[in-house]
This record gives sequence, structure tokens and C-alpha cells, in this order.
Amino acid sequence: MNKKRIILVGKAASGKDHARKKLENIGFKYCISHTTRPKRKDEIDGVDYYFISMDFMQENFISKNLLYEWVIFNGWIYGTTIKEFNESDLFIMTPTGIKRLDPIDREESFIIYIDIDYDTREERLLKRGDADSSERRLIADEKDFENFIDFDHRIDNPNFDIIEILDSLKILKNIL
Repeated sequence: MNKKRIILVGKAASGKDHARKKLENIGFKYCISHTTRPKRKDEIDGVDYYFISMDFMQENFISKNLLYEWVIFNGWIYGTTIKEFNESDLFIMTPTGIKRLDPIDREESFIIYIDIDYDTREERLLKRGDADSSERRLIADEKDFENFIDFDHRIDNPNFDIIEILDSLKILKNIL
């Protein structure tokens, strides 16, 4: 298996950021997306996302076709620049973002669906104090992930170890 990138996808509070940080710690370069949503209390601009205004996103990225992929989720725009996409090997995307992958880029990607149960995610969302209401986010995710099947590996254990999983799948050696 020869892959150039790992893409993490999962509903809110599934563990995507936890997995991302573990992979960054062993040398992966995370693609920092741009978003128009408000920053959460523990997030850092330029580390977790580039937090920008809706007008800035429209005028400087969308209208100039500088985004590889972008989606509107719960009224906020999330987007990956072409430059960041080409310079990174670790991504967090939505099912809609994955649908927008070029077929060659999809073939070169290993997509991990972190599919954690509803109750665990709800508990995590309530603890983290999201920029959005927990209920609204959980409902939006159900719609966004309806019929989602475009992934290479599914994780359903809320206490997963991403490094151990990828090592057992022989993914790490092919990308690093």
C-alpha cells in the first residue's frame, strides 16, 4: 500500500484532534484549514485552524479559486488551500470534503473514519464547551454522515490508539 496522506474523518468529539496531535508528534505535517467559525477556548490560531471572517474567506480564497476543497457546515465555511494540501500529509476532512477529492488524490489517501458512539461524543461535547450547541452539532453530523462509506479503515473504540492501529496496518512506514 503506497499512500501519500492520511485523512481523518469523524463526527464531532470522535477523537480526530486527539489522533491528529499523536500523528503530528511522530512527524506528520498537519494541513491547517481555514474556517469562519469562532475559536474554541483551547484552540490556537495558526495551529488548529486559521480563523478568518466570512468576508475574508470569500474575497481572498473562494473568489480567487485558492481552495482545494471547501464546505459550509452549520453556517460556517471550512476550507483547505491548494498550497496547504500539496505540502501536508495529514488532514481532517468532512464527508463532503472527501467527495471533492480528485480521484488520483483519493487513491493516494488512506481515509480513517473515527466512528464513535453517540453517547460518548455527546458527553465529550458537553465537557469541551463548543462554539456551537451540542445538540445542533450532533444533529448536523447525523445528516452529514448519512450513507458515508468512502473510507479505508473504521475505528469504533472510543479509547483507540492511532499509532498502534496504523502501525498494525503497516500505514506508517509507507507515509513517513
